[in-house]
Parts: sequence; C-alpha cells; structure tokens
Amino acid sequence: MSFEPALRRVGAAAMAALLLGAAPTALLAETPADTLVIADAIDDIVSLDPAEAYEFSGLDVVNNLYNGLIELDPTKPGELVPGLAESWTVSEDGLTYSFKIKAGLMFASGNPVTADDAAYSLQRVVKLDKTPAFILNQFGWTKDNVDQMVTASGDTLTLKTDKKYAPTFLYNCLTAGVASIVDKKLLEENATDGDMGYAYLATGTASAGTGAYVLKSYKPKEGYLLEANANAAVFKPVLAKVLMRHVPEAATERLMLEKGDIDISRELTPVDVEGMAGNAEVKIQQDVGGQIFYLSFNQKNENYKNEKFLDAMRWSIDYQGMADTILKGAMVPHQAFLPKGYLGALEDLPYKLDVEKAKGLLAESGIKDPTITLDVRNASDRMEMAQSIQNTFGQVGIKVELNIGDGAEQLKRYRARQHDGTLQSWGPDYPDPQTNAGSFAWNNDNTDEAKVGTLAWRNAYDPGPLNAAVDAAVQEGDAAKRKAMYEEMQKTHRETSPFIVMFQIGYQTGTLANLSGFYTGGATDSAAYWTVTK
Repeated sequence: MSFEPALRRVGAAAMAALLLGAAPTALLAETPADTLVIADAIDDIVSLDPAEAYEFSGLDVVNNLYNGLIELDPTKPGELVPGLAESWTVSEDGLTYSFKIKAGLMFASGNPVTADDAAYSLQRVVKLDKTPAFILNQFGWTKDNVDQMVTASGDTLTLKTDKKYAPTFLYNCLTAGVASIVDKKLLEENATDGDMGYAYLATGTASAGTGAYVLKSYKPKEGYLLEANANAAVFKPVLAKVLMRHVPEAATERLMLEKGDIDISRELTPVDVEGMAGNAEVKIQQDVGGQIFYLSFNQKNENYKNEKFLDAMRWSIDYQGMADTILKGAMVPHQAFLPKGYLGALEDLPYKLDVEKAKGLLAESGIKDPTITLDVRNASDRMEMAQSIQNTFGQVGIKVELNIGDGAEQLKRYRARQHDGTLQSWGPDYPDPQTNAGSFAWNNDNTDEAKVGTLAWRNAYDPGPLNAAVDAAVQEGDAAKRKAMYEEMQKTHRETSPFIVMFQIGYQTGTLANLSGFYTGGATDSAAYWTVTK
C-alpha cells in the first residue's frame, strides 16, 4: 500500500480505510467535513513514545495525543496555561515544586488521571533514558534518585531539584513533549519484560494520553490516523479525525492541494507558492518558527577541530543568495543557535559568501584537498541547500559528497555519532533559551558511552568553558544579566564550534481556502490539529 497520489481524487475516508488495512467502501470527491487531511514529510519519525519522540514529525503527533502538567496554548503565544495540573507552587529555597492535579480527568482509556500517573511518567522518562531524557536530567534527576526526587501523595505531585533554578525554567521544561503524562495502568498492562510499555508506544501500536486525539493507526513512511478523544482533558478537538499522508515531494503536495485531495500541504517550496498565486481555492499561511537549520561536523575527525578549516567553511556558504532565490519566503538568514524571539538571541550576520577569503583560510589550515561526506535528508528544501553548499564549497576547494537518506535513517546515524558532516534542523523544546544553549553548547561527558544526547555530544564536541557558562545562565534570576550571558556564549560558540547556523525557518503552509485555525507551533514548532475548522 502506498500513499503516493492517485490520478483520481481519493477521499479521506477511503484513505483512512487503506491506512487501517481495510478496503475502502467508497471513493469521495473531496475531503470529508469532519476530517483534516494533511500531506507532509514524516520520514523523520523514530518513535511515538513521548519519552523518546524528539523529531519534528514525532513531536507533532505527541502534541496532539498527550498533555503535560503545564501547557502552551497555541492561541496565546508564549503563555503558560494549566494542563493536567490546576495550580503549582515553589518553596522558599527554590528546591521543591508542588503541582495539584485537576480532579475528574480521565485518560482516553477511561482510567482516572492521578498524581501517581504524573510521577510515573516523569520517572519513566529518566529510567528509559532515551534521547530527550536530558531535558529532565537537567534538574539532577537520575535513574538512582528519581523515585525520591519525583513523588506523589494524594492529588499532589512533588518535584525536587538538585539546585535552585529560575522557576520559569522548570515550568518551561514541563511543556516539552518528553514531560507528557501517560496512563500508568494501561502501560503496565502492556509492558514487555519490564519496559514500562515502551515497545507498545514507540512503534505506534496505540497511545496512552489525555490529549485532543488518540492514535488509531500508524505506518512508517506512509501516514497515521488520529481520532477525537472523548475524554480530552485540556484542549477539545473540533474535527473528528486527522489523516496524515507521507508525501515528501513538494510538487506532488501542491498538485494534491490544488485538486482538493488534501486540506494542508506542509512541504511547499517558494516556487510552488509563487505558482499558486491567484488561485482562489487555496491560501498560503505565513508563520515564523523557532526551527533553525545548521551544518555540523563530527569532531572525531580531527579536521573539524581545525579552527581555520571551520572558519573557511563559514565563509563558503551563500546564505543570502539561497534566502533570496531557492528558499525565498521559507528561510531567513540567521547565524546563532538561539532563534529570533528568544531571550539573548543574536540577530547580526557576521558571515557571508567570500570565496577568496575562504580559500585563504583553507590554505592557512594546512588541510589539503578535503572531502566532506554530508548527510542530507531527502526533502526538497534540504536538497536545495545541500546542492548550493556543495557548489560553493567546491569553488573554495572543499569537495562535498552528499549522503542522501530518509529522516529517521539520518537521525540514527547522527545520534550514534557515526556521521562525518550533516545538514540538520533544530526546534526549541520549550520557550526558554536553555532549550538550545543546553544542546548546542553543553556536553559534560564526551565519551561514546556517555550518550549525553545533546547536539554537542552528537558531534563529539567538548565545549570547554561553555559548559560552565550554560550552567550559570540557567540559574541566573536577573533577566538582563541572563540575556547578556546568552549573547556572549553564542558569540564564542559560532566562532569556535563545529556548528554553522545558517537559517531560521519561515513557514509557508498551503491550505484550502475554507480552512482556518491551523497553528504550526511558533517558537516551539509543534503543530496543533485540535484548533482547525473547515
């Protein structure tokens, strides 16, 4: 079964039936009024367990299936709102937080939501120790102590931290997908060899949340089907179903949108957007997201510790040229790890394409005829960027060989530190500068065995004094001082690290004209389906 578009228009009900493995009873001429049909590239999904999901497409699913103690309301950008907790407090010494769980809530299964479920969920993340666990490990939680640091009594969850932090830092972290609250009873009933239901959730067998939707079916590189959760605890969905179709080709998505086969296209190129101008049946929704696009290089290769070579590459990229042509409207040049809109974000652009300067720096580096194997996800925007980089690096004398693959394959290599160079994107997990600083500029154990999980660790990059700078900034209570600390660490990072930040995303989402209320997530880059009407 394939999700490639047919020559005829296939309705969402028919596609849902195909996805669920049943024969469709009818082929409709348009998407049903109660179903949101989306086309996107979702080959980056590695897992649908919120304890592991850490890629854009996976977190979109988690955002619609689960709730946390504290939530981000897409209609109120940047505002923290009650999730499963109705209130929270922090002790005078700043080391103990208490959350009162709302009464009368149920999981999709019908099981009641309790403080014990909340404690289990956070403990489970730490014990499973998957990639995003470091978000919670930041508070001093380890496999050995988490049962004492995260506890439940009656309707109250208590969290203890290893040191005093700015309270908003902890609250912001609790809005991340990894802090989703899961159904303890359901997962323990479906556990395998004590895995706390990991295999049950990770493969997309089912979901175990309180979110607007429940997972009905998922097939890798094909799509998924969500249905409205009758027990939705925080956000109530408008539409009964969401059908996602994996369609990585932008031109194909455009054709499907113009024919009315889908309601939303998320992979349109600037050429596609321009080509649809004047079409009254569709509209383009412009959003600015927190997602940044960057190159990074594995410092297990000694070449990428050479400061002159790294600097040569920074001057070998046509940032503005790409933004003005192949990425027009979809990207804006950005050269620091905090996206615009975050406390301490840098907006200056110190680097530009300068072939002669880059050649001189390459000569000074002493590296002769370098060749880079660059991992690139098979998506239109990434391929266009990679081809431009391959061209301009070539003009400087740096050969680039592209290793093209699907998103999940590339992420597995990256997370295992098996890449040479890679073209990737990164979106903040929560609305606090620590979300990026703690990944790009912090790595307290650079051994392969450590599996710290941060981007610095993935690139075998030891940030040295930046580790202490990151630790100090996250504890600083004075906003002005904290801002200055993040500005300084970003300047050091972009001049010395094996990362080259190039762009911040500008979303150009194509929708049918009758659709409204679709939120792409803004700074946290996590789509909300429950708000959509059509």
